[in-house]
Amino acid sequence: MEAMEIKKSIYTVLALLLFGTAMAQEETGLGNEGVLIGTGTRHIEKAYRIPISPRIIDTNINTNVVDYPLLNLKHETSTDVGLIDPAAIDIKEVLSPLYNGFVKVGLGTEFMPLGEFYYDSDRSRRLMYGAHVKHLSSFGNISGYAPAQFDRTGVNLYGGLNERRYSARGDIHYRNQGLHYYAIPIDTLERDSIAQRYSDFGMSGSFSSHKKDSAELNYTLGMTYNNFLSKKPSDAERRDWRARENYIGFNTKWLYRQKAETYNLEVNVLNNNYKYGVEGDTNTYALDTGFVHNNTVIQLNPNVVTRLQNDRFKGKFGAKIAFDALNEEAKARIYPDLELKYSMFNDIFIPYVGLTGGLEQTTFKSLTRENEFIVPNVELRNQSTAIDFFFGVKGSLSKRIGFNVGASFANIRNTPLFVKDTMFLQRNAFEVIYDTMNVTTIEGSVSYQQSEKLKIDAIGRFNSYSLLNNTYAWNLPQLQVILRGSYNLYDKFLINLDLDLEGGRKALVFEDGPGVTLENGQYIVDLGFIADANLGLEYRYNNRISAFLQFNNLAAQQYQRWVDAPVQQFQVMGGLTFKF
Repeated sequence: MEAMEIKKSIYTVLALLLFGTAMAQEETGLGNEGVLIGTGTRHIEKAYRIPISPRIIDTNINTNVVDYPLLNLKHETSTDVGLIDPAAIDIKEVLSPLYNGFVKVGLGTEFMPLGEFYYDSDRSRRLMYGAHVKHLSSFGNISGYAPAQFDRTGVNLYGGLNERRYSARGDIHYRNQGLHYYAIPIDTLERDSIAQRYSDFGMSGSFSSHKKDSAELNYTLGMTYNNFLSKKPSDAERRDWRARENYIGFNTKWLYRQKAETYNLEVNVLNNNYKYGVEGDTNTYALDTGFVHNNTVIQLNPNVVTRLQNDRFKGKFGAKIAFDALNEEAKARIYPDLELKYSMFNDIFIPYVGLTGGLEQTTFKSLTRENEFIVPNVELRNQSTAIDFFFGVKGSLSKRIGFNVGASFANIRNTPLFVKDTMFLQRNAFEVIYDTMNVTTIEGSVSYQQSEKLKIDAIGRFNSYSLLNNTYAWNLPQLQVILRGSYNLYDKFLINLDLDLEGGRKALVFEDGPGVTLENGQYIVDLGFIADANLGLEYRYNNRISAFLQFNNLAAQQYQRWVDAPVQQFQVMGGLTFKF
């Protein structure tokens, strides 16, 4: 060990000498170049011998191992369990349970039975079918008037097929309606003498293509047939003296889309054959003459619909062409078919304006749908709307509130009006007269809906009529207010309320009497104000069984829908409904 330390000392001294010599050379300018020569005395120390011989020391140096023992420490732990509120799961069915069958039965005052039956197919994308049967009748009378019993029964069968590239529909119906001409204040008349019955049978079918390629032409082909009959006389000699009507129509629609434009074409051929009695013969019982009306209408409606700015702007440009061949007297008429609308502020306001018109075929069936108390021998004239200009603003103020405010001006020719028939002495039926009139209408509506819980609709309409030959538009209202509302309470109690208000209605009579005024040579009677309120209540025992109550004419107002034809006063009907 000591020898190694001595060696280290020697090596250190030599290294210092060499380092000092190098530094001296740099300071004196003696580097690698030049030689320094000088004289002097140099003392050399005496040499001595180290008496220790070098040896190898092979020794292991043990290192102390430090041991850190684990400390045995115990700490008490505590656990607190926090309370968690139970999760509330709101389960909503995407589709409510669907039942194939539905039955509704009820009975009202004046012994008024009600029965309805529905059977429809399940949810299916491809196939649909169903059958509906309805019946409503009344065996009561209106005090002071002729017998007023009625009955209505209808059966409807339908079916359809839906495929990706086409669809087909079919329908068959039969309706039977019985009534009495009770519009006379005499309660001693025999029911059979004032009875009328309508028989209505019809069928229709259509086929539509649904090609996905925009370059393809899509189309719809349809056909309708209808047979409508009035009561057959009980006397065999007069079996041909009844109204009978056969209607057949062919309807087609063609559609082609190209970019933002849609090209449409409708072509309809409508033929109606109406007969009363025997043409040219005279009925010796009623002193009227039989006649035949052959009424053929051909309609063409080409138009182009364009949509721009992400469907905010919509424009329709087209025309309606109608060929009216009534009793072989053909006339051609052309009507405009224009409409523009623009959506502003994300459908909050949608202003619109349009100019249109058209020809509407008048049939004996369509007249009885408006006034069922008409005589069976009526003249048929097709109604022509020469011009109908309209404009307004509609939209939605919020997700729940929608509105519409608008006005229109129309010129209508051959408008059917109903007045008392003077051919028979009883004068308890109505005949049809025609006139040309201008109609100005101002209308406003608002709707509110809170999901399926609360729904409210309100419509107000003011009409102004100007006629060519008559003082007033007989039986048509000047002011109309319609209020409808429904409320669903816990899906257990359903409440429906509707209110109809009408004012300004006038009727034409042919002689002076109480409440009758004379204007422009015509005897006029005011039909008064209508305030008809109806309330419906329904209690759902479960998803399949419910009970209902219906209160009609809450104000018990015996108003006259037609002159001398008042309605029933307060009525109540109750019943049950079943699903299966």
